[in-house]
Amino acid sequence: MVYTRKNQRDLTGAERRKFVAAVLELKRTGAYDEFVRTHIDYYSADGEGRLRIAHMTPSFLPWHRKFLLEFERALRRVDPTVSVPYWDWTRDDSPASSIWGEDFMGGNGRRADLQVMTGPFAHSAGRWNITYAMTDTRFLTRDFGRPRDPIALPTRAQLDEVMRERVYDVTPWNSTSASGFRNRLEGWAPGRGNERFRIHNRVHRWVGGLMLGGGSVNDPVFWLHHSFVDLVWSRWQQRNPGAAYLPAEPLPLGDAQYRKVAARHQPMAPWGVTPAEMFDHSRVYRYA
Repeated sequence: MVYTRKNQRDLTGAERRKFVAAVLELKRTGAYDEFVRTHIDYYSADGEGRLRIAHMTPSFLPWHRKFLLEFERALRRVDPTVSVPYWDWTRDDSPASSIWGEDFMGGNGRRADLQVMTGPFAHSAGRWNITYAMTDTRFLTRDFGRPRDPIALPTRAQLDEVMRERVYDVTPWNSTSASGFRNRLEGWAPGRGNERFRIHNRVHRWVGGLMLGGGSVNDPVFWLHHSFVDLVWSRWQQRNPGAAYLPAEPLPLGDAQYRKVAARHQPMAPWGVTPAEMFDHSRVYRYA
């Protein structure tokens, strides 16, 4: 049966509690930390000279769609009524937004060490110890808006500009691609300072703390962020039904990206599904 992913602002109090309880149960059993490890393992950058599956690559969107779906399946094994809500950061763009309530994601980190002190994922609550990260941090951290180097969340106008792209991706299929929906949405851009980060990337930087880098899954808001990214891709697919995933075929020997990106029908680790198999989610979930 097809289930629905809702805007987090439309969740009832009971739905919020159920989602939080399911996430905490995955953490208690160790299953949550396995998702953290997976994201760290597949967080590869352009300059590493190896296959990129999760970031800076055409498979950014289908890989995260599958990743999100696997997490949601784990949640639904705990509570079949739960789905992953989405955070529309063009609308709920303030530290005062309901998403940061004490009954849901909790608030910002304190000034001294960025430790989150409120909500169910605060270290002081005793149920959210950081096990795997890119640093030695043992508690959830956030730094809303990066006050020392201010950055704002993406606006609706900026997202609308991305939605006007008509091609899924373009050569050189990495963070330097000058156009294409995937790289515009992922948010790699030329420039200096915060101008280098747009849309998806900008949200990670705005939240700050552990939402930076490969260990970003340690912050449960990761899933709500990526649920909205997936929604944006879903809407773009509906607007552009003929714009298939690119590259369609494996890149040839001699191409700078040879064996570094996944083509339309090549498997994506660690699940073995192809980008093409992740195009259509209509038989599994829909967005409210």
